[in-house]
Amino acid sequence: MLRSKTWTSTAYWVRTWSRRNHGAAASARLDLSGIYPPIATPFTAQEDVDYDKLDQNLLKYAKIPFKGLVVQGSNGEYPYLTEEERVEVVRRVRRSLPADKLLLAGSGCESSRATLRLTEKMAAAGADAALVVTPCFYKGKMDSHALVQHFTKVADGSAVPVVLYSVPANTGLELPVDAVVRLSQHPNIAGLKDSGGDISRMALLVHKTKSHHFQVLAGSAGFLMAAYCVGAVGGVCALANVLGQQVCDLERLCTSGRWDEAGSCRGAWSSPTPAVTRKLGVPALKQAMDWFGFTAGVCRSPLQPLDHEQTEQLRRDFSSNGWM
Repeated sequence: MLRSKTWTSTAYWVRTWSRRNHGAAASARLDLSGIYPPIATPFTAQEDVDYDKLDQNLLKYAKIPFKGLVVQGSNGEYPYLTEEERVEVVRRVRRSLPADKLLLAGSGCESSRATLRLTEKMAAAGADAALVVTPCFYKGKMDSHALVQHFTKVADGSAVPVVLYSVPANTGLELPVDAVVRLSQHPNIAGLKDSGGDISRMALLVHKTKSHHFQVLAGSAGFLMAAYCVGAVGGVCALANVLGQQVCDLERLCTSGRWDEAGSCRGAWSSPTPAVTRKLGVPALKQAMDWFGFTAGVCRSPLQPLDHEQTEQLRRDFSSNGWM
């Protein structure tokens, strides 16, 4: 079953009514548990958004048991898209995504006002939740007080639940534990995508927020198994764009307590995971997607494609455990 434009528009107003009239129930019913690929935005050689290639990728993702998709996250190159492009990509994904799959849309901007406005547009385009990254341009002023005020203002005005997004490798700013604990009590904040990779910190967050129906998602396949061990409910994993079924298999092993098998499974991508995240980033992810039957196209400038040496290193990373 696919969602039509009419359904999307109606859903927005239904969620708005629910948010205003049921408070905590709206986000409490949102179960984030599962695996989400933070999908790439395909571009043409001229660096225009390639919606045809996006549709082709979505058809392939539909065959993998993901809980949903993250759209316009870091791997979607969202800082390089206009607001109109960001919303249109979400709208196009929602049209193709089955009704039972969640769509988490990145709506973070530097100001609270702009974030709230874009969150409203993402909800109207069919997002089930808004993934809101920490504002970071004035990172020296983004203490717990400022961040709590920011996320509270967005959550207060959002028609859909908000998922906090901490990605210190990109922002240079980690969402403080005390801020997360305070925000976890907000009825319209459903959880956190934590890309920092500090498992002790993640365990502390899970422990301090578990009574508030707050859920934590690991931000990488590299520490997904460890995250499950300390109480995370799923992951938003760049590697799932390439090895989606395998990441879902790891999820199944972890949630069924088959830790020895999970450890063996996890070891098989010890090289590919950092290659498409902290080492080589989005250009490597797009190259790997092309190798594995998806179409990602070029990156938008100023991101540059991999050079020959980087491409060969990426090939070795995927070949070392038999993926290529």
